[in-house]
Formats: sequence, C-alpha cells, structure tokens
Amino acid sequence: MADVKDVAAQAALDMVELENKARQALREVYDPELGMSVMELGLIRKFDWQPDKVEVTMILTTPFCPYGPALIEQVRQKVQEVTGRTAAVTMGLEMWEPSMMEDQAAANWGLYY
Repeated sequence: MADVKDVAAQAALDMVELENKARQALREVYDPELGMSVMELGLIRKFDWQPDKVEVTMILTTPFCPYGPALIEQVRQKVQEVTGRTAAVTMGLEMWEPSMMEDQAAANWGLYY
C-alpha cells in the first residue's frame, strides 16, 4: 500500500511537471504589438492548481490593451490543451512594468535591471 506521504509527494511532482509544461507552451502565445511571448513579458503571474482545473492569473501590459481579450483566450486554450484540465484566466490587479520581463527579454529591449 502506498504511503500517504508518497502519494502527496507524487501529486506535488505532477503539479510541478504540469506547470512546467504550461509555462513552456505559453512561450508560443505572443503579444502581437510587442512581438514577445506572455512568458517573456512576465504577464503570467501564477497558477492555482485544483484536482480538475487550473486557474491562471495574468496581467496585461496596459489596462486597455486592444488585443487583451484575444490574448487571454489564447492563454486559456493553451493551458487547457497542454494540461488536459479545465482552465480559467483571472486578471491580476498589479500593474505591469518592464522589470517583470525575463532578463534576456528585457536586455533585448535595451533594458537592464
């Protein structure tokens, strides 16, 4: 019989693996105005894993981003496709700033933090 700790540890590893897959897949979702992925821009703020679904918290580079609704839907679809779980996207309240970008993406833009 499997030890309860072993089962919990395996479940945690499975979540880490799923999150890594989701993060990698989201590198294919690009902001068309900036030409960078939502991961490079730092728009994906967190994942909340539940047994049958995942909630992604994301932000946009500007509050009234004209491409925002389409970008949100692409994130939802990509996460759902890769994880096999129902996915939902919640908008975070923090304001985006360039320091949220991945280091190399910021450097490519000529920003250094």
